[in-house]
Amino acid sequence: MASSARDVAFLPPGTGLRVATGRVCVLAAAWSGLALAQVAPAPEAPVFLQGDRLTSRADLDATLEGDAELRKAGTMIRADRLDYDMPTDTARATGHVWVKRNGNIFQGPYLELEVDAFEGFFTAPSYEFAQNGAHGQAARAEFLDSSHLVVHQASYTTCKRKPGPDWLPDWVLNAARIDIDSDEDIGLAQNATLSFKGVPLLHVLPISFPLSEKRKSGMLPPTIGLDNANGLEVSTPYYLDIAPNRDATLTPTFMTARGVNLSGEFRYLEPRYTGAVRLSYMPTDKLRDADRWGASVTHTGALDSPIGGIAVTANVNRVSDDNYWRDFSNSSAVNNGSAIGGATQRLLPADLTASWGQGDFSSALKVLKWQTLQDTSAPITPPYDRVPQWTARYAQNNAMGLDWSVDADMTHFHSDRGLTLQPNAQRVFGLAQVSYPMVRPAGFVTPKVQLHASGYQFDAVYAGRQNADRTVPTFSLDSGLVFERDATVMGRELVQTLEPRAFYVYTPFRNQSMLPNYDTGANDFNFATIYTENAFVGNDKISDNNLLTLGLTTRFIDPSSGAQLARFGVAQRLRFEDQNVTLNSASASAASGVSDILLGAAASLTERWVVDSTVQYNGRTDQSVRSVLGMRFSPSNYRVFNVAYRFQRDLSEQIDASWQWPINDLWGDRGEALAAGQGQGEGRYYALGRMNYSLREGRLVDSLLGVEYDAGCWIGRVVVERVQTSAETANQRLMFQLEFVGFTRVGLSPEKTLTSNISHYQNLRDSSVSGAPSRIYD
Repeated sequence: MASSARDVAFLPPGTGLRVATGRVCVLAAAWSGLALAQVAPAPEAPVFLQGDRLTSRADLDATLEGDAELRKAGTMIRADRLDYDMPTDTARATGHVWVKRNGNIFQGPYLELEVDAFEGFFTAPSYEFAQNGAHGQAARAEFLDSSHLVVHQASYTTCKRKPGPDWLPDWVLNAARIDIDSDEDIGLAQNATLSFKGVPLLHVLPISFPLSEKRKSGMLPPTIGLDNANGLEVSTPYYLDIAPNRDATLTPTFMTARGVNLSGEFRYLEPRYTGAVRLSYMPTDKLRDADRWGASVTHTGALDSPIGGIAVTANVNRVSDDNYWRDFSNSSAVNNGSAIGGATQRLLPADLTASWGQGDFSSALKVLKWQTLQDTSAPITPPYDRVPQWTARYAQNNAMGLDWSVDADMTHFHSDRGLTLQPNAQRVFGLAQVSYPMVRPAGFVTPKVQLHASGYQFDAVYAGRQNADRTVPTFSLDSGLVFERDATVMGRELVQTLEPRAFYVYTPFRNQSMLPNYDTGANDFNFATIYTENAFVGNDKISDNNLLTLGLTTRFIDPSSGAQLARFGVAQRLRFEDQNVTLNSASASAASGVSDILLGAAASLTERWVVDSTVQYNGRTDQSVRSVLGMRFSPSNYRVFNVAYRFQRDLSEQIDASWQWPINDLWGDRGEALAAGQGQGEGRYYALGRMNYSLREGRLVDSLLGVEYDAGCWIGRVVVERVQTSAETANQRLMFQLEFVGFTRVGLSPEKTLTSNISHYQNLRDSSVSGAPSRIYD
C-alpha cells in the first residue's frame, strides 16, 4: 500500500494489512487531513507509525518518509526516513534521528534498533539522561537492552547546554568507552580524562561514577588537605557496599609530616540492632617516633530473654596516647576517614549498658571506664570509673491522684589512687518521692516530699572511718498561674500570657563534709535549674535549703498555629537561711538573702529574625555576673548571619559571629533578575566565616574563613580554619574542594567543619532545603 498526504498507520497485534475504506479515508481527510491504514507487526505490543509518506507490505515492513515517527511500548523514534521490519521488530532511521526511552533522549544521523528489546546501535549520537540531567556526545552508541548502554569515544557532563555553536561545558569527562548501567545507577569510564575549564585535571584508566544517590562499591574521590601539624594529607577511600544493611570504608592517608595512616569503618543495620566499628592505625609517626592508633565501637540493640527484651548499648573509645586529640584534631584521616568520634575530646568513655523494663519497673546495669588524655599545661582530674553501676526505678503516675517513685543506685567507684585524694568505694543510694499535682487550666499546685539516703563502704580509711551514711528529707511546693489576653503587636493579632510562679523548698541541714564526692557537681544557674530542689547534680551531696523562688513569664503566641513568637521572663531566689552544704571545703556557701536576678528574653516575630538572651544580674554590686546575647538573621535560604556575646565576670568575655551569605547577590534582588532570564551563565559566590574573639585576652580563639562558588554544574569551596588547642598552640588547615555536580568531588570536604562552626549552614545541594536551589540558572 502506498499513499500520499500525511499518513498515519496504527499496527495493533493480531491484524493483517488492511486498506481503509474510501468512506473512512475521506472522513479522516475531512477530519484531520490524514490518510489512515491499519497493519500488524509483532504480537508483543501495538506500534504507531506516522509520516508524510508511508509505504507498507502486509506483515513484512513499513517505510515512512518526511517527519517519520514510531511509537511503541515507551519508545519514540523520529527521523527524516524510518524503515520498520515487522518480523524482527527492527527500526532503521536516517537523518535527524531522535529517540526517547524512559526519559533519556538520543539524537544522531543513523539508528538501527530492535524496538522492544531496545538492542542496536546509534552512530555519532548526542544523548541526555533524564535521571541526573547529564549529557554528552559519542562516535557510536550500543544499546544492549533498555538498562545498559555503551558509548565509544564519548563525553559526559552535567553542565546545562547554552545557546551558541562555541559553547563548551565547564567540566567534561572524555573517555574511550563509557558503560551506563541504569539498574545499578552507575557509569564506568575507560581510559578517561576529567577536564575542568579546558584543563585536564585527572586522568584515570577506569573510573566509576554514580548516576544517582544509590550506593555502590568502588573508589571514592580522593581528599586533599593541608595543615600545620600533619603537612599535606592525601586520602584515597574505598567504599564497600557489602549488603543493603552493611557497608565499609577503607581509607589509606598519606601525611607528609607523619607518614601513612590506615583507617576503616564498618557499619551494620539489622531489625534489632545497629552500630559501627572504626579503627585507625599509623605504623610509625615520624613526629612522635611511635605507633599511633584510635578505635571506636558504637552499638545499640535488643536481646530476647525469659524476662523480656533487654536493650544493650555500647560506646567504646580508645586512643594510643595523650597527644592523640591534639595531633589529629583536624586530620581527614580521623574526621572523614573513620577513626574515633570526637577526636578533640580528652575524656574518652568505654560504656557498656544493659537495660530492662516491664510496666512501671525499669532497671539498668552499666560498666563505665574512662581514658583521660592529660596535658601538662592543663591537667584533668580523672573521673571515677563505675565498675559496675546498677540502677532500678519503680514509678506510678496518677495513682489515686499521686505521682510516686522509688529509685535505687548501687555503684562501685574506682580510680588510680595516685591521681585522686579519695579512696575507692561502693555506694548505695536510694530516693523515694511522692507528689500530688493539682493541675487546672488556670494554674497548678504541686506539693512533693522526698527522702534521700546513701551509704558508703571505702576500701581504705577516709576521714577516720571506713564506712559512712546519710539520710536527708526534702519538702517542696511548686505553684503557678496562667492568665491570657488578646493582644496586638505590630498589627498582628496574638495571645499574650502572664505566668507567675512560686517554688518553695525546704531541706534540713545534714553534715556531709566528711563524705566523699564521686559524681556530684554544682548545678548551673539558669531558668531550668532555678526551680529544682537540689543545688547539686549527682548523688553524693544534697544541699540544705530554706528558700523561695519567684518568677514571672509572659509569652506571645500565634493563636492560629500555637507557635511561640516571643518570651520574656524574670526569676529570683529568696534564701531564708545560709546554705551550709558545699561540694568541698574550698567551695563557698550560699548566704541568706536574695540571689542574683535571672532575666531572659527570646523573640522570633518574623521568620527572618531570631533573638535570644539571658542575663544573670547581681543587685548588690549592680553588675552583670553572666550574660549571653544571641541573634540570627536569615532572610532566605543560604543567607544566615549569627552573632553572640558571652560574658562571665572575671573569667571570659567573647564575641562569636558566623555567616553564610551570597557575595554577588547581597540582598536577594538578583534572584528575580535570574528568574526572568537575565544574567544567564553567571555563578554565585558565597562568603563563609566564623570569628570567635576573646575580648578579655584580646585575640582570636577559633576562626574560619571561606568562600563557595556555585556555577550550577560545579561548586568550588576554599576554607581556612584555625582551632585553638591550648593557650599557646593552635592548628591551622586549608580545605579545598571541587564538586562536579552529579559526578564526583575532588579535594577535602569542609562540610562537617562548616556545619559545626556556622549555625544553620545549608549545603548548596541539600535536597532537604525547601524552595529554590542555591542559584537559579536556565
